[in-house]
Amino acid sequence: MLQALSIRDFIIVEKLDLEFHSGFTTLTGETGAGKSILIDALSLALGARNDGNVTRKGADKADISVSFAMNNEAKAWLNEHELNSSSIDNREYQNTSNQDLSDQDITDQDSTELVLRRVIYADGRSRGFINGTAVTIGQLKELGESLVDVYSQNAHHSLLKAATQRQILDEFGQSSELANTVASQYKTWHALHIKRLTLEKNSAAFVDELAELRDKTRELQALDFTIDDWQDSQAEHNRLSNSASLLSGLEACIALIDEAEPAAIGLLIQAQQNLITLVEYDAQLKTAADEVDSAIISLEEASRELNRYLQKADIDPARLITLENRIQAVHNTARKYRVRPEDLIDLINNRQRRMDELESFANDGAFLKQEQQALNDYQISAKKLSKNRQVAAKDLSVKISKQMQRLSLAGGQFNVNLQASEPNANGLETVEFLVAGHAGVEPRPLSKVASGGELSRISLALHVTLAMDSLNTDQGTSQSSVPYSAPCMIFDEVDVGIGGGVAEVVGQLLKQLGIDRQVLVITHLPQVASQAKQHLQVSKSQANGSTLSHIHTLDSQSRIEEIARMLGGINITETTRSHAKEMLGV
Repeated sequence: MLQALSIRDFIIVEKLDLEFHSGFTTLTGETGAGKSILIDALSLALGARNDGNVTRKGADKADISVSFAMNNEAKAWLNEHELNSSSIDNREYQNTSNQDLSDQDITDQDSTELVLRRVIYADGRSRGFINGTAVTIGQLKELGESLVDVYSQNAHHSLLKAATQRQILDEFGQSSELANTVASQYKTWHALHIKRLTLEKNSAAFVDELAELRDKTRELQALDFTIDDWQDSQAEHNRLSNSASLLSGLEACIALIDEAEPAAIGLLIQAQQNLITLVEYDAQLKTAADEVDSAIISLEEASRELNRYLQKADIDPARLITLENRIQAVHNTARKYRVRPEDLIDLINNRQRRMDELESFANDGAFLKQEQQALNDYQISAKKLSKNRQVAAKDLSVKISKQMQRLSLAGGQFNVNLQASEPNANGLETVEFLVAGHAGVEPRPLSKVASGGELSRISLALHVTLAMDSLNTDQGTSQSSVPYSAPCMIFDEVDVGIGGGVAEVVGQLLKQLGIDRQVLVITHLPQVASQAKQHLQVSKSQANGSTLSHIHTLDSQSRIEEIARMLGGINITETTRSHAKEMLGV
């Protein structure tokens, strides 16, 4: 649930701290007062794209913080992304709005509050935080989509798109995952199909290519090249080619340690003997004497190791010639194919894969069998999706038609039409919403017959019906699952074009929806606003030559005045106030 929103220096909002209640909340105010600013700020905190300058004039950054009650889905998301599941209390944020929340100490691992924050600088840069931890804007958006569904006043226009209609039906019928599988399987089959056609068209050329690849690959395989062998050969060649310097250097080292006059070990032994006497005079020298003893032992071991190496040193001129020939052969092959010696393995593997591909085509239609299997998988899933769509289409048609009667579309009918089509990534049929606004009228495509007002009402019917169906699913009373599963739903003037008795019905539907969900509605309709549980009012003021927007929570008396203003305009009479009281039931 949305709990609080804090805004600093955003467009015409200098400072705003709001707390939200559960249930149905309405936001009203004069046109241009800044009602949509609340939605814009919230959307940015949830990861929406910043398309313009949103920092208030004179400020260096806009700062938006929104807190939610932690739900299981959010906890799972935080765990999956290895983000701290603790939270910063929003009231603390309000007192420290100019501090970077990511620098605060967060220790409460069992907090039930989730804080999303967005900072947008005047130069357009943007930063996102979840519970004080810096995240990408994409992560804000991904988490935000599970917390809030926002429906703008123009959202109903998306209903005219075939893709939107298909998505709504599939999500209503619990077929979204299956639809994604169908799309993936179709793409797999289609890629194989195109490849097979290409192979058949160029079969003669591919036969020649396969023969050429076999010859060239045979040459590469005869080289018996491996990375480990190449590195070992280079190391051994380096040793053998520098054997003279290696042996003379070893002999010099051994002489300096043990054989020269004076030798290192001899000098240390002299120091050891002197220290034995000196320790008798001062015991503090015992540590130094022990270090000299240890140095003598280490040098003696080094001398023995160098002598062992010298005795085993195998200087084989024939082996050096063999290695030089081997290295030269590798370099010649690499130059021939214009690659580095280290890349010869990749060259061999790539050619082997291409040969396998060409051989599979020529091997008794193996490629054709693979294509046929992919097509069969697609058809099985697509037929299952078709059956699901048929059931969901009937159920959705009945439910939306029923709601249309309540929204002054008496006798109106809503149908989900499924029309068989050629197999494609979307399945075996097209999905189209048909509507008849009145009794006795043949349902026709929504995009061709619905007026603006009708489209708004049908859109609302879909929103409310599908959201209620989702609630029933959660309670185990429905077989449907819909996209409206976020715990908070925000409607931004979606009731445009609706009035009178229809507006009252819309208010009743939203109030009903608010029983089990948190619903925030921006509206100009008193019939809708009067049925809300919480009422917020937006207003504007002038300060120091700047316009500022404010939002206040209305008490009972001020709410009467606001509903009266919405009913009667500028001049509010006692009759208007009486009507407002009647609508509010006070």
